[in-house]
Amino acid sequence: MKILSALVTGIAQGSMIALIALGYTMVYGILKLINFAHSEVFMMSAFIGLFAITAFGGADAPLVAGVGGILCAMAFAGVLGVLVERIAYAPLRKRGRGLSNTRITPLVTALGMSVLLQNVAQLLFTARYRNYPQLLPIEHTRKIIFVTALVVMIGLELLVKRTWMGKAMRAISMNPEAARLMGIKTHRVIAITFVTGSMLAAIGAVLFCLDQSPVYPTAGVVIGTRAFVAAVIGGIGNITGAMLGGLLIGVIGELTKLTPYSGLQDVLVFAALIVVLLVRPTGLLGKPGTEKV
Repeated sequence: MKILSALVTGIAQGSMIALIALGYTMVYGILKLINFAHSEVFMMSAFIGLFAITAFGGADAPLVAGVGGILCAMAFAGVLGVLVERIAYAPLRKRGRGLSNTRITPLVTALGMSVLLQNVAQLLFTARYRNYPQLLPIEHTRKIIFVTALVVMIGLELLVKRTWMGKAMRAISMNPEAARLMGIKTHRVIAITFVTGSMLAAIGAVLFCLDQSPVYPTAGVVIGTRAFVAAVIGGIGNITGAMLGGLLIGVIGELTKLTPYSGLQDVLVFAALIVVLLVRPTGLLGKPGTEKV
């Protein structure tokens, strides 16, 4: 029974991690950029979700508070995601691929934006831990978490594979210049990609904290690292791979807690990452690409 319970909890945890990993993988798939500020979007969305859930009545009105909190967090995350893209990354794209805009420049910019958002959160919300109200019994909450995450992931897969916007995203990921010449408004599609990824992080943030995890200004560091590892294990840039990687990390983490080595959860996660990259450098579902030189 302990193993079964750990598997159920691990799947719920992995579903939330996968939602955040999808943000990493969507941005990388289009821009070949690791958006390290994504974990801070998760963290700040968790704060907004907490304030919204409290304003909507908390445990006294669990359905209204839960839905209202997620929607408010999603709206905030979408705006924040666009601001991050417009302030930190859009100017770098406009400068082109000159010597002043090597691949390291966006990486350093992403790290700087991450640190900036952490410090802004500490100024606005202070460093203390804040707990979400328990809207439902924990076993019901985890069922809702899994179902919500599954529906969102299926919806995202349909968006990318079956809609015009999804085709535009895939065209930009293959050749941004050719996509622009074909009439695709690349800046708009990139902004929508950031909005979508940020909203997924907001859903994951509220669900994660409803699973009785506190929110604090550096909360995005741990969960963001796990989500990034999940995206890499699955094959960064691959949506299905991000889902698979998140579920694997969630299950590995919960099964580790059943052993005497429960404190080595993150060690085993990174060990799994190393093993996967040694066997398949592109990740479990990643495809090797060719680069012209």
